[in-house]
Parts: sequence; C-alpha cells; structure tokens
Amino acid sequence: MEQTPVNVIGAGLAGSEAAWQLARRGIRVRLSEMRPAATTEAHRTPHFAELVCSNSLRNASLETAVGVLKEEMRRLGSLIIAAADRARVPAGAALAVDRDDFARFVTRALERHPLVEVMREEAAAIPAGPAIIATGPLTSPRLARELNRLIGESKLYFYDAIAPIVTAESIDLTVAFKASRWGVGGDDYVNCPLDEARYHEFIQAVMAADKVAAHPFEKPIYFEGCMPIEEMARRGPMTLAFGPMKPVGLTDPRTGRRPYAVVQLRQDDSAGRLYNIVGFQTKMTYPEQRRVLRMIPGLERAEFVRLGSLHRNTFIDSPRLLRPTLQLRGRDELMLAGQMIGVEGYVESAAAGMLAAINLARIANGREPTAPPRESALGSLVAYVTEPARRDFQPMNANFGLMPPISERLRGREKKIAMGRRALAAFDQWIAREGLDDGCAAGASPHEAVSA
Repeated sequence: MEQTPVNVIGAGLAGSEAAWQLARRGIRVRLSEMRPAATTEAHRTPHFAELVCSNSLRNASLETAVGVLKEEMRRLGSLIIAAADRARVPAGAALAVDRDDFARFVTRALERHPLVEVMREEAAAIPAGPAIIATGPLTSPRLARELNRLIGESKLYFYDAIAPIVTAESIDLTVAFKASRWGVGGDDYVNCPLDEARYHEFIQAVMAADKVAAHPFEKPIYFEGCMPIEEMARRGPMTLAFGPMKPVGLTDPRTGRRPYAVVQLRQDDSAGRLYNIVGFQTKMTYPEQRRVLRMIPGLERAEFVRLGSLHRNTFIDSPRLLRPTLQLRGRDELMLAGQMIGVEGYVESAAAGMLAAINLARIANGREPTAPPRESALGSLVAYVTEPARRDFQPMNANFGLMPPISERLRGREKKIAMGRRALAAFDQWIAREGLDDGCAAGASPHEAVSA
C-alpha cells in the first residue's frame, strides 16, 4: 500500500530541513509554502529558506555552541548546512553566505527530489495525519487561529520580550548577594546593588547606547509587562528605580543598608547554571548590551549566553506542550519545529526541523522516537525548550551554558573546546546507537538532487 505523504507546513529553514530529512529516509513529503501566493512583510522572494534578517548563520568555530550545532547537523546530512557550505562567502569565523545562492540551492534540492511534492498554497488547517508545523515567527493569522484552537490560546505567544541571561559562574558574589524581597521565598535571587552615582551613570549609558532599529513589519507597540529598559528610562531618570531596579525589601548584608537600586537575577534552568536579568528586555545592540550591562556591580565579567531583544514572534509554550522528541503531547504524529517552539536563530530552527523529521520517519517505520544526548548542542537546546522549569518560558539559542558541566577544571577557550569535543562524541554515539543514518539512500546528497 502506498504511504500517505507526511505534511510539512512552511518551507523556511526548519521546514526545508524537515522535508529533506524525511525524503532522504524514503518518506514521501507534501511541502506547503504559501509564498508567493501569499507573502509576509519580511520576505522578498519565493525561494525556500530565505534568510530575512542577516546574511550570516553565525560562528562556525567549534569553540562556540552554534558552531558545534552546525557540525552535528553536518553529520546527519543537513540540507541547510550543505547549502551554507556551498554558498559561503568570506567572513572570518562566521558562516556567512550569499543569501540568494543559498535559498536557490535549498529550493532546487527540494523541488527536484522525487519524494517531495511542493504545494504553493497557504495551509489554513492543521492536517489530520502525520505532519510537521514549521511556519516560523510570522505564522499566518489563519494558521495561528487553528493553533489556538488546538493548543489553547494561553499557550501561543505573538510578542517576544527577551531579557539577557548570564552564566552563574561569571557573577561576582563578592559584590552581588543572594536574597528575596522581605526574606520571602528563600535566597531565590542574586542581587547586584548600585549606589546613587552608579545608578545614574548606568541610566545615562542605557539612554546613550545604540539601539536596534525595528523592522518595517514590527510596529513599536510596547506592553507594560515587557517594556524595554531604555523606554522606561526615557520616561524619567527614576523610572527604573521604581520598576525592575527597585530596592525595596532588600538589605545588602555587607553594608546593612538598603541599596539605592538593585538589579535582580533569577535562576533560569533547573541545574542553576544560568541566571536571567529580571525585567531587562532591551533593544540595545549586542555590543552595547555587553558594554552597558557589565557596568552593573557584580556583572563586570558577565558571560552572556543570551542577549536581550524585543520583536514580533509567534512561539508556543513548549515546556508544557512538547515532548523532548518534539511531538505534541496527546498527538504523537504531529511535530512542531523551528522558531515557533522557542529556539532562537536560523541554525537552531533548522536543527529542530531535522530532529522532528527524524522522529516522524522513525514512527513511520515502526521505531520509537529519540532525543539527542544532553551533552550535545542539539540535545541541550531541545531539553531547555521542552523541560518544565521554574521560569516563564522564553526562546533560547544554542550555548554552552545549557550543557552539563565538564569534570575537568578548565576555563575560557579550553573549557569550550572540551565541551565541544564531548558534544560531538556523544552525538556520534547517539547516531550509531539509534541507527539514525540507516536507510538514507534516497537522494544521497543535496548536490546530487540539485544536479539531477
């Protein structure tokens, strides 16, 4: 009996990678992409996997977690990484690409694959059978309404306000102190105290810092609960002192007095390796965030695993909705992937599409779905976005802070290299143990598909 095609909705990086991974495992795919029949404010071509915001897929070095993630994907025959390697342009350690060549290569590889049927139409409903939804941060209103009905309106978010996250080991606890306001709830927060002079110096730096301009499709409509710190500072020099930097209920144990202002950090992961800077969503540029936020006492040597941002997004409450295999709880043949599950970045989105496709192919072949090892870049990222923790869920990019600590007493570059080596070793063992490249003869490589 002929196999029913798997529906993949969305041909961005996640959907394109998912379609490719299914097809190379002999699974028929129906890939739906609404462009060019319908478009978004951010896209300009009909090509699949169009890079909208940047021509760089970030660092390619194995001294970075996203570089390790790329190598993990490469070892599983990633279409996205093959296209990036082919379209690469000089950019130092970054994997920068000619965006048009990159997108055209991905499009041709999928359009010419004999097991991929491309549907140039908007998907207005969620398919009943096996499917992967990978429609990205600009999901169409009609499909978003369908998702609302499926998962519940309170579990689908359209506005993304991200505060920076630092590693716990980079916080100077000779300056910062642990406490909760009024002593309620134990020492749940790390508090960085500021005196009056340091507070006003910090406010001036926030105001003067370079900011990221909004995209044309992002109207600057802010909500009181996710106001950028620079917008609050613009209302008056004391606004932050009465907002996220209010010192009430806190006493600095080194002085016995209440600080003039305080920056609070809250544990962000179950292992206590990451801390979120509470209420510090911002549109400062990344270099300015590193400079300005390191003015905060106790954060002078902060190691940032995620920097702040504020932009339009569509993402789901993945820790409550998804299994670590990216299956929707209660509907095992429906996978979600890409930025909509809370992975931040092009590479991370494609990697999620890869994992969703691998698991849907395993289900189709009567095998149990699988999750990558926590030591790997992909495994640690997927664990973060799917495991419930004591935090409000916000998107995350690949970083070494998500991985379990290593036993060696290493720091800096040596520590990152050791973590990268361990990640790839664990990933290779997972591939071999689960037979993840078994039966991948259909369309052996993207280059063969394009030249066919």
